[in-house]
Amino acid sequence: MSDQTVTPGATVTPETAVTPEAAEAPAPAAVPAVPAMPEVPPGTPEVPPGPDASPKPPRRVLRAVARWTAAALAFGVLGTGTAFGIASLERTDVPGLATEDDGRWDYPELSLPALPAGSPRPFSAGNPAEIHHADLRDLLLPAPAGAAPDKKLTGGWISTETFLDAYRQQDRASVAQLLRDAAPRHIAARGWTMPDGTTSRIYLVRFNSTAFASRLLDDLHVGASAGTPLDRTDTTELDGSWSSADNVENVSSFVFAEQAPFGAEHVRQAYTLAGDTVALIVHERAGKRETGRIPFQQTLILQNQLLA
Repeated sequence: MSDQTVTPGATVTPETAVTPEAAEAPAPAAVPAVPAMPEVPPGTPEVPPGPDASPKPPRRVLRAVARWTAAALAFGVLGTGTAFGIASLERTDVPGLATEDDGRWDYPELSLPALPAGSPRPFSAGNPAEIHHADLRDLLLPAPAGAAPDKKLTGGWISTETFLDAYRQQDRASVAQLLRDAAPRHIAARGWTMPDGTTSRIYLVRFNSTAFASRLLDDLHVGASAGTPLDRTDTTELDGSWSSADNVENVSSFVFAEQAPFGAEHVRQAYTLAGDTVALIVHERAGKRETGRIPFQQTLILQNQLLA
């Protein structure tokens, strides 16, 4: 989905951002090479006909067959070469697949914040507990160009009550009890509104261990369903446009979209489990138009890269 990745200590192409105590992101896995077309074995030498063999066809028939065989092979090789060439190009290099107008948002250049001295990355061999040692606020994705910042979700710490505002009024008491049981260490959040009216909110909740983070998602019944409903949502189901190819290594995402008929706004949401941290990403837009799929998945992937 996103062409941008986050490299420890390096500047990244626009589509994400971070701050203080951050974790490094693993280098993207190498793309396996496309196997070459097997060479066509040379023609089998003619064997003189035996005494009972049928007569050889006229030479001009054999020449015609040879020409058609060569043509078929040429088209096959050409087709394979074309497919390989397109697969190796950036989308912007392929006519009809340019990304300039596909709805992506213009995120600032991103870099991972420095870790405290001696602290390992969250998913390195020296960190079996998968703890994020970076300041949680510095792992929040920054707002893209043109966004109006949310005055309540400014990228700093928020209270449990502010986090509970993400859920329906009738469910807040039960979610509050889950949080008391799991005892999160910190909650940070950032929000913004785009010119098209799309409102974005990202919450990062860090726990004392991966077990507590995983337990929260279980208790919210997140998995095959979106679990405890968010505020202003109706029927929310798994988003079939999200595929395993969009996943970022070391994190697990559960992606959902509100289904028609929806109410006064359309909502897309996702939970990500990243070691000791749970992320909740929400995009919503008022009216009868759906919230954009591409900017939502772009936001999710970039946030996941920061956490991974």
